[in-house]
Amino acid sequence: MSDNQSWNSSGSEEDVEPRDESGHLVGVVDLSGVLSKWTNYIHGWQDRWVVLKNNTLSYYKSQDETEYGCRGSLCLSKAVITPHEFDECRLDISVNDSVWYLRAQDPEHRHQWIDSIELHRADSGYGSESSLRRHGSMLSLTSATSGFSATSTSSFKKGHSLKEKLAEMETFRDILCRQVDTLQKYFDSCSDAVSKDELQRDKIVEDDEDDFPNTRTDGDFLHNNNNGSKEKLFQSLSPKGINGIDFKGEAITFKATTAGILATLSHCIDLMVKREDSWQKRVDKEMEKRRRIEEGYKSALNELKKKPQFGGPDYEEGPNSLINEDEFFDAVEAALDRHDKIEEQSHTDKTRIQRSSPVPPGDVYSSTGTHRFADKVEEMVQNHMTYSLQDVGGDANWQLVVEEGEMKVYRREVEENGIVLDPLKATHSVKGVTGHEICHYFWDTTYRNDWETTIESFNVVETLSDNAAIVYQTHKRVWPASQRDVLYLSAMRKILANNENDPDTWLVCNFSVDHDDAQPSNKCVRAKINIGMICQTLVSPPEGDKEISRDNILCKITYVANVNPGGWAPASVLRAVAKREYPKFLKRFTSYVQEKTAGKPILF
Repeated sequence: MSDNQSWNSSGSEEDVEPRDESGHLVGVVDLSGVLSKWTNYIHGWQDRWVVLKNNTLSYYKSQDETEYGCRGSLCLSKAVITPHEFDECRLDISVNDSVWYLRAQDPEHRHQWIDSIELHRADSGYGSESSLRRHGSMLSLTSATSGFSATSTSSFKKGHSLKEKLAEMETFRDILCRQVDTLQKYFDSCSDAVSKDELQRDKIVEDDEDDFPNTRTDGDFLHNNNNGSKEKLFQSLSPKGINGIDFKGEAITFKATTAGILATLSHCIDLMVKREDSWQKRVDKEMEKRRRIEEGYKSALNELKKKPQFGGPDYEEGPNSLINEDEFFDAVEAALDRHDKIEEQSHTDKTRIQRSSPVPPGDVYSSTGTHRFADKVEEMVQNHMTYSLQDVGGDANWQLVVEEGEMKVYRREVEENGIVLDPLKATHSVKGVTGHEICHYFWDTTYRNDWETTIESFNVVETLSDNAAIVYQTHKRVWPASQRDVLYLSAMRKILANNENDPDTWLVCNFSVDHDDAQPSNKCVRAKINIGMICQTLVSPPEGDKEISRDNILCKITYVANVNPGGWAPASVLRAVAKREYPKFLKRFTSYVQEKTAGKPILF
């Protein structure tokens, strides 16, 4: 089989993918759209405008910024696309050490992106079986051509490389084939000539028998002269007469060719024997290098397992997280410590800012109002007044977890589908402030950033009445926990006393609701809350005819929180964070109210 035939058999038309007039595979189209891209452990998932074009994946901060240039790009020729094992919307694209973590809106969009990327990779000449066959065929053809061009019939000298000797073997093979064809023709001609001469000789013998000597009338014998026939026969059998072939010369050449082949084979064997030691040394060297690399890989893997923080989304919270519970706890603890340190540094600046907002008259808070959530607010207020003020003893199973002076924090352990839903209850007594003042600063969003350190941003989605509003807020992310957001209705109420001996009571209740202007997104995990703060003002009579001062006021606070984190996280971590953060929150907030009200008229 010739070289051209060999190439055609390995690269036939049937193996080539169908392509359009521009040379691209049929079905390859550009694709663009919004995908969520993992940025870092602080900002988490962010929406980005992603463009797939010309075998390149690029991303922009938004579609409007495409004219300013991309923020990053990947060539897909050698990219590895990995659909996530558990997240049906996620795909990971890696090129060498660069990894992009992407999430589509739904599994169908992820499948569309993966198919388009694979088509672009195939169109570039990588990843398809037929393209590999085409490259292999061309390489085979080139190597064969270079082998014949390097052939030399006179290269019998010692020291030539094994490649040159193999080329000589190919040359000898061609010469030997031609000589075999020539000798075969000679033998065929000899066979035909012998057959013809045998027929002719038989005929001559018959003629001789027929021409036996006859007696002439004069008594002489007549003899047939056959010398001409015999000479003709011997001439026809002569090798020189068959197609002009020099049999002796061809035999000598054939012998020389076979001797050259044997000599070349012997030389090849010598070269291979000499190189065996070199090859063995190379193999040993590569095995040693592989051993060192494997040891380094195992060592690096062990070091990664020991680290308390990781940068990829696979180490976020969740039942399939690669980070274990102890490392999760350590990472959360370290992040909270950093937040506390930052808060301490900025606390002085916050206290210098004087904010004020007008306080509506007390009768505004005496009723629920007429908005669409009025019935729900009234139900929540009654539930808190009925159950939140109940004693922690009896069969309620409240456990005292923190006790610091007048403050006590209780917890009941509750889990549902593996998610911790522990209700928390805290009681505290604060001197010098009223229940109205405590609830005012807790409810009014004007002061929210002054005392709340866990909020990243918030806004009032809708104001329902003078004492009720729907608020959306996002909390600072504590890696590896996912970022949380909350959408809740916040209402402030003054509880009317049943008799004159009942203390002045105020209540703020915050509970989760739904709103069209604040739908859940894949950036944050939506938490659900039901929180109540009940404040009762106790006044001790002043001495003599003195007016009531802040020294005569004591506010008794009951704080109840039911929080559904919205996603899985280790139970020990959630309970430890709650035990740590709730007391700090109450201390920080009540201290802030005392600072704000010091020296001001008492607000009952």
